[in-house]
Formats: sequence, structure tokens, C-alpha cells
Amino acid sequence: MEADMERLGQDILFAARNELYMAMPYLDMALCALRFEPGGGVTLSLATDGETLYYDGHYLADRYLRGRAAVNRGYLHVVLHGLLRHIAKKHGRDAALWDLACDAAVESILDELAYPCLGTATAPARQKFFNACRAEMKVLTAEGIYRRLLLEKPSEYELAQLQRLFFQDDHGLWDRKEDREQSKRQDESWKGVAERTQTAMETVLAGKAEGGEAVLEQVRVSARDDVDYRAFLRRFAAPREVMAADGDAFDYIYYTYGLTHYGNMPLIEPPETREERRVEQLVIAIDTSMSTSGALVREFLRCTYAILRTTESFTRRLDIHIVQCDDQLRSDDAIHSMDELSAYMDAFTLSGGSATDFRPVFEHVAEAQEHGRLADLRGLIYFTDGMGVYPEKRPHYDTAFVFPQEPPASFPTPPWAIRLILPPEELERAGEAAEWDEPLDAMPEL
Repeated sequence: MEADMERLGQDILFAARNELYMAMPYLDMALCALRFEPGGGVTLSLATDGETLYYDGHYLADRYLRGRAAVNRGYLHVVLHGLLRHIAKKHGRDAALWDLACDAAVESILDELAYPCLGTATAPARQKFFNACRAEMKVLTAEGIYRRLLLEKPSEYELAQLQRLFFQDDHGLWDRKEDREQSKRQDESWKGVAERTQTAMETVLAGKAEGGEAVLEQVRVSARDDVDYRAFLRRFAAPREVMAADGDAFDYIYYTYGLTHYGNMPLIEPPETREERRVEQLVIAIDTSMSTSGALVREFLRCTYAILRTTESFTRRLDIHIVQCDDQLRSDDAIHSMDELSAYMDAFTLSGGSATDFRPVFEHVAEAQEHGRLADLRGLIYFTDGMGVYPEKRPHYDTAFVFPQEPPASFPTPPWAIRLILPPEELERAGEAAEWDEPLDAMPEL
């Protein structure tokens, strides 16, 4: 009997996939990306770990009897989680709020897809929530909805109500961490699917993507290139000569020719110096307002420290100012060595908790430059959620605002500023990659 229900459930999923493909051929790769398997601890819903769609035959049979659209909607809901890479992005975020944000983002897409095979499910309470979100963001992404939930801090009762509005699948399998490499490969696979889906919607199948604008908007976000934070920091480096062999300027032909024909006497010696771009003077500003998470700030500093201690782009002698500010300047700590930076990280505490105003930091830097300090400043990096008052005039140095997620459209970044979206998972990856590099202590003193 149980085997029969498993086969029935699989047949229902195959039928749902075929019906969805006929309506939305631009989603062909995504619809076929998951294999079907009964079990997985799932009883009253569907679930996926990013590779397999787990189902319960009894649940699917009951839902199918109520209407095919309910099964189609649940199937596409699960697929969109993978297509938008919600599983990999969960790490480092509040689990309950992230799960809700992902469900709401996917359901907002389904509500805009005017296909009979999906039915209609726009309840007044859902529409009210979507309208409130759209007042703050152009595209209802999981990241944007998550940020809104973090700021609103819904009570347990309010959270449960919202979860019931958007629930379609079980996210319990998203939290598995047995194999980090497998999770990374899985996310890369879904990124490839998202890129090809985007291409299909924008070119060959664009004419058939009726009502798919919501899908396309979110796929564009999910398929964007990952951030290389280390490469980003190099923008603030200045050229300088260092004691090291320059392989690019050294001709090994003459070197080996001399060794071969003149008794181990090379005809040319490798240059003893080379020019590199290295960071020496930098201001790192931290937004310490109530809307900024202390844990996220510490992760940003940890990642920055891990990169700064490596050999290739950063010198032994530093002049880094770590400034904390909400609506007023709270602290300015000058760091002159990696030992000082390490000690600062160990004793780091956030100061502030008021509203956000970016101007005091720029005024503080301008005053320091007037008094002869920070004369060689290459740039300022401001870590913030973006919701604050920006300065009107462009400073005489490069300025970058680093956001853990896309800031609200109501707080536009100045056109002269560099913008970088650095989600928590990208922060962690950048920090882990830097940990494998050779530490700065291995460099000879210059």
C-alpha cells in the first residue's frame, strides 16, 4: 500500500512538472533540476535540500483531489527557492525570518503569474503585506523582505500569522551542514540554472514569458556575480616598491644559458624589487545605529582583518582608522600594526544605537586632513545598511558604501560613491579564503 502511494505521489509530481513546462517553457531547466524521492522526514508538505524534492504520497494525493493547481503551485514554489538560491543564502541569518522572507518572495511571484495551472491565491492579508513591502523596495526579493522583518521585529503571534499566509514547503533540510563543499557545488549549479533561465527569458523565449517579469527580476538578482571582497579592497591600494623578485621582468633564458655554458654563472640576475599596489592608509567606518546587527559588524571586521593580514596587497606598517558612528561620531581608533588590529578585534565593542547620519564621519576625516593627518588617505569604506543621511558633496578620496543587502530605494546612494552588496555568506567565504593565504608575518621587514 505504501509503495503504491509513493508511485502515485511521483506520478502527480511528473504531471505537475509537465503542466508547468507547457505554461512556462522558459523554466525548463529549473523544473527538471530536482529528482523526486519519497520520505526525507516530510509528512504534510514538500521539502528540498537543493538536489532532491522529497514528498509524501498521501499528502500529494489529498492535495491533488482538491485541485491540480494546488500541487502545481507547491511544486513551483519549491523550484523557485532553488532558482533564487535561497538555500545557500540562509547561512548567517535568523532562520525563522529568512524562511518567512523566502516564502513571501516566492509567493509574490506566483501571485503575479497569471496562468490557469496555478490558480489564484491572493488573499487580502497577503496583498496587504506585499503592498507594504513594495512601498520600500522595487523588487520583492527575499533579502529585502528579510531586512524589513528584522526592522519590524514581529512578535511570535504576528510571525506565526505570516508563516501561515505563505507556507508551502518544509525548510528543515536547508540547515544541513555535513558537507560544505557539496553545498557550494550545489549553489554553483543553481547559479548556472538561473543564468541560463535569465538568458532564455531575455532572448529566445522572451515572447512566451507572459507574466514572468517578477521571475526575471528576481533571477537577475540571484544570478549576479559573487563579490570578491579582496579584489574590492585593492581599489584602495597605492603603487609602491617592495623587496621581492619580479618574475615578470626577469628573462629565464639568459639565466639558464649562463648556468649551462659558463660554469654555473648566470648572465642575468633577477631584479631585487618590484612594484605592487598595497594598502597603507585607510578609514573603515562602521554604522552603529539600531538597524545594524552587532554580529554582522563583527563578521565584517573579522573578514577585513583576515584579508589585511595576508601578504599580497597590504603592508606591515599600517595607518587604518576604524571609526564608529550612528548620528554622531562615537570613536576613532588608529591601528598601526597587525598586532594592534588583532588586539582591537579581541576587545571590539559597538558604541551607539541611535539613528544613522553618515556626514559626521566625513566631517571628521576632513578635519583630520586639515591638521595634516590622513594626508595619504586612499579611501574610506563605510559598512552600513544604507538607511541614513548621505553627504551632498563628493570627498577628495574614493568612498565605498558596503551593504550586507540591497538598501531600500528610499535611501539612494550618492552617484559618486562606490556601492558593494556583500551578503553574510560572501563575507564568510572571503574571510575563509583569506585564512588560507600566507600571513603577513612571513614578509621580510622593509
